Amino acid sequence: MEHTRTQGLKRKYKRIGKAIDQVLEKIIKEHERSSHVQSEGQKHKDFVDILLSLMHQPIDPSDEKTHVVDRTNIKAISLDMIAGAFETSATVVEWALSELMRHPRVMKNLQQELDNVVGANKLVEENDLSKLSYLDIVIMETLRLYPPGPLVPRESTQDSTVHGYFIKKKTRIILNLWAIGRDSAIWSNNAEEFFPERFVDKSLDYRGHDFQFIPFGFGRRGCPGINLGLTTVKLVVAQLVHCFTWELPSNMTPNDLDMTEKFGLSTPRAKHLLAVPTYRLHGEAT
Repeated sequence: MEHTRTQGLKRKYKRIGKAIDQVLEKIIKEHERSSHVQSEGQKHKDFVDILLSLMHQPIDPSDEKTHVVDRTNIKAISLDMIAGAFETSATVVEWALSELMRHPRVMKNLQQELDNVVGANKLVEENDLSKLSYLDIVIMETLRLYPPGPLVPRESTQDSTVHGYFIKKKTRIILNLWAIGRDSAIWSNNAEEFFPERFVDKSLDYRGHDFQFIPFGFGRRGCPGINLGLTTVKLVVAQLVHCFTWELPSNMTPNDLDMTEKFGLSTPRAKHLLAVPTYRLHGEAT
């Protein structure tokens, strides 16, 4: 029985892998065709174009073991970028809704802001996001407690001493953003509590300038998708909260909601959030 199940999973994963490869191959071929049609001066190069321009060229000409970028490498890098984008964003959205359902006061405040700024006769649009200050701090508080990448690896470029600890050059360092976000020495005694108002009148941003709040990393190797990720998460959360009233199923109370995390690259919920939506806008919003 176990052998049959294993064989079935292998066939399933093989079909999924083949389907993904076909999508990536289509993306690459479209870029190859467009590069032939348009001249260098006319075409705006994107991420895939840059990778294609590096194909079959040595990564480091001075390296005796010459490695080149081939088609498989380009597909793998593209898949990493795509997977990294939607998986982390979906995880943050689910945590945000979970905390909003556990804190009806915050949910009510956010819905009131959406009603005042957007109104009850239209849907939230991207150009509304800059006017939604309470939404902004709700997302900041979610990222403080549930950073998309809780562990950030770095390598020291020189010998250093930090708070009495000697760190040798080329030492691999792991920054625990999850622990930093819950440190009571930084965030006061209610560090474990979901309390968006802690960000009011604070000049913290997402770009790694303030090391107590670095959900997207920092420096040259910070998350390249920060703008797209923030826009996606804010827009999805805003639309879900604006359009619907949310309730937990089976007479479950907010305190009954399981907030256990599953260890991984993005620390998602151990159990997916189950909630019942009820449409709350007036008439047919457009």
